[in-house]
Amino acid sequence: MKKIDYGDYEIRTAGIDDLAAIFHLGEQLFRADAVSNLYRTWDEYAVTSQFNAEPEFMLVAVAQDHTVVGFAIGSMIEKAATTWNYGHLVWLGVQPDYAGKGVGSALFDAFRDVIQEQGVRMMLVDTQADNKTAIRFFEKKGFTNPIGHIYMTLNLDPNQA
Repeated sequence: MKKIDYGDYEIRTAGIDDLAAIFHLGEQLFRADAVSNLYRTWDEYAVTSQFNAEPEFMLVAVAQDHTVVGFAIGSMIEKAATTWNYGHLVWLGVQPDYAGKGVGSALFDAFRDVIQEQGVRMMLVDTQADNKTAIRFFEKKGFTNPIGHIYMTLNLDPNQA
């Protein structure tokens, strides 16, 4: 994808030099103590395996000072013997100082454009049922038909009450 300049930041495909910054921003955003029912593990494997498998579906928002201030990480699911391919936006994260400034929306739009160029006909996202901010965000982006499912967690870490 070409770089897209938004003035305060730009959106581009992530490179290997961005992986550490993506990982550390995700560590701040996707913590088990902050997201009580996080059912997908955020770790270095989540970042590196995606980069190794489908780097074209990993985008970053980079501020003028070269700081990574957001990312979108997804994948394409190809359905054999059909014409349907699905895009799955797995992670979307924005540094809190940049929240509400259009970074998440720009990352989402760029990700959607990239997967459409690959022939994706349907995009999937998931979030916690009580994450009203994310649900409103995705509804504004045109998502419909939210389907409820239940994940239950039991935190066995004695340091996390």
